Amino acid sequence: MIKKFFVTGTDTNIGKTIVSSILLKKASELGYKTAGYKPVSSGMIKKENGSFFNQDVLILRKNSSTLLSDIEINPISFIENAPPHILSMLQEKKIEKKYLSLFLKKITEKSNWILIEGAGGWYTPLSQKYTFSDWVKEEKLKVVLVVAIKLGCINHAILTEKAIFSENLICSGWIANNINPNNKYTLFYIQTLLNYIKSPLLGIVPYLNNVKEIDFSKIKIKLPI
Repeated sequence: MIKKFFVTGTDTNIGKTIVSSILLKKASELGYKTAGYKPVSSGMIKKENGSFFNQDVLILRKNSSTLLSDIEINPISFIENAPPHILSMLQEKKIEKKYLSLFLKKITEKSNWILIEGAGGWYTPLSQKYTFSDWVKEEKLKVVLVVAIKLGCINHAILTEKAIFSENLICSGWIANNINPNNKYTLFYIQTLLNYIKSPLLGIVPYLNNVKEIDFSKIKIKLPI
């Protein structure tokens, strides 16, 4: 049976890729053929040879057990770091839902545990007519919510979970990600979220000073089901 999960977050730059890499690694350790899939990305880094790469794609590929090319992991990419639907409009490069589904289908032929990382938050537009959540609904994907523990996250987390439920989708759980090293209210944030969020807490990611040297064995996270 193929397992597919869509990873969304309470905002942009809140650690979706890092959390995804942790989940991919843990699923690989359990024997799954894992693959990270980022259908749409924006923001690329220029190499010395003049070519470009997306850091998120690099991390997903590194932590997947299935060998995939960059285009398979990330079929639609933009160099600038800006909302995808705006870049799509300005560059006349359409983001079509059927194209995202086509590449997802190809990955399911090679993997049996797939983590699909969104862009930004739940309602990130892909065009002037539809959002990322519309595609998730069409694919009937289970959702994992990443909550960055910071001021405002409680409201954002509650709203996001309600939005997921409103689409008649399953939220398989949420993960608390500590993005600030000295937040003395972290435990209070998490306890409040436990009182309001109906989905199970899958784990807590501690503040990571160097994401390139993650000790996966020390991070206690349950895999979504």
